[in-house]
Amino acid sequence: MDVSPRYRESWEGYWRATSDTPGEAIWDIDPALSAVPHSELLLPHADTSLPVVDLGCGNGTQTRYLATLFPRAIGVDLSQAAIDHARRADPAGVAEFEQLNLVDRDAVLALRERIGDANVYMRAVIHQSEPQDRAAVADAVATLLGSRGRAFVTELTHASKAVLQQAMQDPGGPPEKLRRVFTHGLKPADAEDIEIPDLLHAAGLTVLACGEEPLPQTEHLSDGTRIDLPATWYVLAQR
Repeated sequence: MDVSPRYRESWEGYWRATSDTPGEAIWDIDPALSAVPHSELLLPHADTSLPVVDLGCGNGTQTRYLATLFPRAIGVDLSQAAIDHARRADPAGVAEFEQLNLVDRDAVLALRERIGDANVYMRAVIHQSEPQDRAAVADAVATLLGSRGRAFVTELTHASKAVLQQAMQDPGGPPEKLRRVFTHGLKPADAEDIEIPDLLHAAGLTVLACGEEPLPQTEHLSDGTRIDLPATWYVLAQR
């Protein structure tokens, strides 16, 4: 199974057009506002002797922070261009990065066989995946956990779509970082709210904890207000 050529090229095109400047990607926020608070929610449930896999790692900013908490941190992304960014940003090799299509079950199983049970960090991947691929992404989380791993998954709620649409109509014009997302054909906040928990349950995952916390972005409106996108988070284990 594979993602559509359009979807793959949208992400490759986006990352090829993105510089190595920290924060140029709208979601490339400082870990202090992302992986740090997220890990504080995950760690009480997690075995920190296991590795952690950052699904949809992009340029690896959050992965490098996770490498300070776990003995091994592996960032994976559909886009090879994103992985190239991540490796350039980590010359010391604090984390590991590799291209992985989460929809390719054989590839996910191969990673699981190689590293064993693992913790998973996934930030806003299901909501922008194409509808036919979302179940496979949730299944990838469950596969990588095994019996001992725990996952932190956060996904944009449908309310984020209204926030994004309002930002695109900002009196100062569409924020450049957000405009680039849509120019490359990416579709954030495309899933309905009920779809995410249903997909996680169907994948054999059980919710250990959950809550609502916005995902801060690196872009601002013309009046200086930071764009924060409504999101729901889950700490998960295999049932």
